[in-house]
Amino acid sequence: MQRARIKLSCPAAASEFNPYKVLGVSRHSSQAEIKKAYKQLAREWHPDKNKDPGAEDMFIKVTKSYEILSNEERRANYDRFGQTDENQHHGQAPQGFRHFHDSFYFDQSFFHFTQSTRDFTDSKHLLRYDHYMNEVVPDSFKRPYLIKITSEWCFTCIHIEPIWKETVQELEAVGVGIGVVDIGYEKRLANHLGAHRTPSILGLINGKVTFFHYAISREHLRQFVESLLPQRLVEKVTDDNYLQFLNGWREENKPSVLLFDTVPTVPLLYKLTAFAYRDFVRFGYVDQGLTETIHILQQFNINTYAPTMLLFKENTEKPADVIQFRGMKKQIIDEFVSNNRFLLVPRLVNQKVFDELCPVKQFHRRRKYCVLLITGEDEAFVSVNDAFFDFASSNTKEVLRFAYVYQRQQQPLCDTLLKNEDMSPPQVIILERRSAAGKVLYRTVTGGWNGSDEDKHRLHEQLELLQRDPSFLTYDAMLPELNNEFASMFLIQWANVACDYLSQMYFDLLHSNWREMMPIVSLIFSALFILFGTVIIQAFSDSGEEKPPKQKANESPKTAESSPNAENTTSRPPKKNFVEVTELTDVTYTSNLVRLRPGHINVVLVLTDASKQVLLKKFAKEVYSFSGSQTLHYSFLNVDKHIQWMDTLLELAPDARPSDDEEEEGTPSCKQDYTGYVLALNGHKKYFCLFRPVFTGEEPDCSRSSDEDGGAARVRSRSSSRQRASTLQIHRKLDRLSLWMERLMEGTLPRHYVAAWPDLDSITPQK
Repeated sequence: MQRARIKLSCPAAASEFNPYKVLGVSRHSSQAEIKKAYKQLAREWHPDKNKDPGAEDMFIKVTKSYEILSNEERRANYDRFGQTDENQHHGQAPQGFRHFHDSFYFDQSFFHFTQSTRDFTDSKHLLRYDHYMNEVVPDSFKRPYLIKITSEWCFTCIHIEPIWKETVQELEAVGVGIGVVDIGYEKRLANHLGAHRTPSILGLINGKVTFFHYAISREHLRQFVESLLPQRLVEKVTDDNYLQFLNGWREENKPSVLLFDTVPTVPLLYKLTAFAYRDFVRFGYVDQGLTETIHILQQFNINTYAPTMLLFKENTEKPADVIQFRGMKKQIIDEFVSNNRFLLVPRLVNQKVFDELCPVKQFHRRRKYCVLLITGEDEAFVSVNDAFFDFASSNTKEVLRFAYVYQRQQQPLCDTLLKNEDMSPPQVIILERRSAAGKVLYRTVTGGWNGSDEDKHRLHEQLELLQRDPSFLTYDAMLPELNNEFASMFLIQWANVACDYLSQMYFDLLHSNWREMMPIVSLIFSALFILFGTVIIQAFSDSGEEKPPKQKANESPKTAESSPNAENTTSRPPKKNFVEVTELTDVTYTSNLVRLRPGHINVVLVLTDASKQVLLKKFAKEVYSFSGSQTLHYSFLNVDKHIQWMDTLLELAPDARPSDDEEEEGTPSCKQDYTGYVLALNGHKKYFCLFRPVFTGEEPDCSRSSDEDGGAARVRSRSSSRQRASTLQIHRKLDRLSLWMERLMEGTLPRHYVAAWPDLDSITPQK
């Protein structure tokens, strides 16, 4: 009875899944619309971005829907029959299990989900932690790995299984390593890889893990593997650069391989081979379909009907080895490159080449003798080196390896081998390595080496004697480690690695691999925060310590210099060590006030000819702290010339005039003294703020209050004001101007509006 209920529940559950509704598109939507909807939903429901508990399930549904609708065959199958791959083959058991799991308990054997049902493809690629760390990671420096994260109860993993099988068969044949991690049995390895959900697919190359983020298909997985490889593995070769490419063996000390094929892109198998042998061989690719490669095809008589590989050593006019085949086989290419990974007479440029060329003796029958020429780089050694190369080219014995070193480049090695005899280059030494620590048996060829026929004959006899009697090598020594002659190219190599790393970072950020990128992003932002904080602290400390020089008495008031008081601090440091103050005249009136830009304010000091020098110095000192603002401008108005403008302005704003009590104390016939007044004029909004001068010190009763103190200033008659001004310093009138400027910046000062600005054309006659 239970089995019947399970079967009946499956179609209902399957029919609820509608890929069109999940993606929010219609049945007539194009592939471009479906892809756009998928990208938006994938970004919205990605579990790394969306912390909703159902985000992972929704993300799986969105991915499934896109897989169905992006495939024309599967989309047509769903439109006709309402079926998808999962509800045809694998949908019934999981849906039935989920339906009854809340009320009943079933043993695993009820559904026949046992470990023995695991696919053979996954079984032979299962990874364990120790195997991964000891074998897979070191091997990733020779070939990339594609690893799948799965589990026994991952029903989504069943859906991708057909695609995974096809991809494994294709990529494994060309040399890509395959791995499968069961998260239920290898939790430690899964945590080490950073995989926290199933299914997940990741790539491993050079010990670095990269996650796959596209929809699972054979083409996407293939492109993902290609993206893991470095960008400059294979050089594109044409008629213009093939000679430069082949002659590069002198500088890089490597043979060169050229692949001729008709496809425009480099085959993946060739890229993988280039990655595996990148330390020994240089790889180039010639596209036979280009008109720029006709000359090189004719030069080497290339058959265009099948891919051809040419391997060049010291002779760039004739290849040292050739293979031609229709179907590329990894085994054939590996054997071809491996057997030719050294030049006929390579130069010992580092310890790695020495270890590969002259291996340590293991068995008597596997002895390898290294014939080493110690020479120089000068022109005088060219004929000697060529004679040694001719002798090595005629050698057919596998037990002999020929090489040379430059004495100046490998001075410690040459000193060790020539210490028993007083000899100078060129010299030929026969040696046999006995241990990886550097122990060797060696002997110097008697008579030296001048490249003559006699020298060649003598060397040939001694090599024949050595093969009959290994005790011919009479000296032993401990060789030092060879210098790396390519160390000078470290900056170039580092730049290339940095470029690849930045490209990988961009790829990870583009596809929201936040779990993998979070440590790096956190480190970058921490460094930027520390750097920014240091710069800010240094800027404030410098601004507090540095004081602008005092203004001299004969300096122009327009460029008055003054340092701010200790109490007049502001968050915006001044950009200049002076304050620029211009005179407000009929010429500058329009630009400095009437047509002033919105948001800008002109701070105008009112003065007379007698008080001009004193008040300008005090004004510059008070407003210096605010000169860093881009919206404040500074001017002065001479009331000896334009007192009528001040009277008209105050008449247009009655609330800015003194109160009735103040007017009663003064003489009505006397004119108002505006010396020391400061106006903040907003030309665009037609309002101004007013600062009235304040006297402090000897006679507090004579003080005047400004607008920010709330009350109206106590105004005296013009005669009494002039008498007190003669006894007090005029510059004390602006003592509280900095406080008024603070409130101006805060926007808390009273504003006096006018209908229009009065004209400044008339000049008051001098009395």
